[in-house]
Amino acid sequence: MLYRLGIFLCLVILKTIFRIKVIGKENIPSEGPVIICSNHISNLDPPVVGMTSPRTIHFMAKGELFNNKWLGGLLRRLNAFPVRRGMKDRQALREGLNILKDNHTLGLFPEGTRSKTGEVQRGLAGAGFFALRSDAVIIPCAIIGEYKLSGQLKVVYGEPVPMDQLRSEKASAQVVVDQIMNEIQKLRDIHKNNSN
Repeated sequence: MLYRLGIFLCLVILKTIFRIKVIGKENIPSEGPVIICSNHISNLDPPVVGMTSPRTIHFMAKGELFNNKWLGGLLRRLNAFPVRRGMKDRQALREGLNILKDNHTLGLFPEGTRSKTGEVQRGLAGAGFFALRSDAVIIPCAIIGEYKLSGQLKVVYGEPVPMDQLRSEKASAQVVVDQIMNEIQKLRDIHKNNSN
């Protein structure tokens, strides 16, 4: 209930302020486990991805946000769960895998932190771990533009990242996340200067 209310408020406020255009959301499967992997340029990225996706998303968020009891409780009610950065957080890995096992959608920002330049950075291996340890469909997402009144923000969902060969070859998590980030970069390159 709170998640849906949050999505409604984001649609009313953010979509109007930043003139958000959504492309390719039909690429997101309507059922089954899905991982949406996006580049990260602003603290507003999670609500923007959440409001433009046709599916409810469970976001992995930095653990520091949950240190405040009130904020942590609110984030939990908004389907977010914590991950401790800079270390192997087994609890977060289990929680992410359980979300996918239950055929839900997991939202990740593989870069781990916001890009100061707006350019796509190299991703961390965590996204590759979830991709390899599940049967989830991997959807790349590119957030393009700036969060400013005079511009337009695009949220582009690409076609699923091919995973069959990577899984059969038992590719490393880093190889997988590099492929995912390449797909995000391609979306950004195609749509950055495209007015459509």
